[in-house]
Amino acid sequence: MAHAAPKLRVQSTSYVVIPARLASSRLARKMLLRETGKSLIHHTYEAAQRASLPSGVSVATDHLEIFDEVRSFGGRAEMTSPEAASGTDRVAEVARRLTDADIVVNLQGDEPELSGASIDLAIRILEENPAAVMSTLAAPIRSRSQLEDPACVKVVFDSAGRALYFSRSAIPCARNWDDQLLSARPPLFYQHIGLYAYRREFLLQLSNIPQAGMERVENLEQLRVLDAGYCILVGVVDEPPSGIDTPEDYRRFVERCRCG
Repeated sequence: MAHAAPKLRVQSTSYVVIPARLASSRLARKMLLRETGKSLIHHTYEAAQRASLPSGVSVATDHLEIFDEVRSFGGRAEMTSPEAASGTDRVAEVARRLTDADIVVNLQGDEPELSGASIDLAIRILEENPAAVMSTLAAPIRSRSQLEDPACVKVVFDSAGRALYFSRSAIPCARNWDDQLLSARPPLFYQHIGLYAYRREFLLQLSNIPQAGMERVENLEQLRVLDAGYCILVGVVDEPPSGIDTPEDYRRFVERCRCG
């Protein structure tokens, strides 16, 4: 019986960049909340350090309070333009200074519980697929309420792991609903996890790609990449991390920290 040849991994130099703003509409000054004894940005920085492949971690911020906080716990922080339109633009600004980087990972500052293994997976996908310019992650959806929640971004991808579409709607859409669809193996529905790994050269040109109509409709920046004809590879993890978007999210995070 023939066996598929193992993928060759091209070792690279990679960095994690954490974009962090002080302003937040649903949870004020969340990067600096510290009911656990550490600021939220400190927790996320430590999460990034648990990855084994990156050569370094840096926070990209437009506010001196966050810059000073990161420096206070011994982390690396860089000031970025207050005119940056998005976290991706802040990450790209730092990436321009990382001249030895092959791969740059964008880790959101409000993801303190993302595993180091997940970061390594996103990097490894690009190392094993030299022609790919971008990777991201997804986790199975097993709840209908989550599937139908527009705040939960869904992704569908082909058998080679290439993203076909991202949406706030339920995709694929079942013509005839059956609750057993949620327990199918392999899973039919996937939640997109907002962590991205980029080839540095691609990241630096990303802001020059015109905004796509479907990006404006869904308000999902990654659709610009698909619309322009580029491939986004998707790695699958068992469970999504619990991002911190609301006061209730943060309260539950504090409880988990206290329970150890």
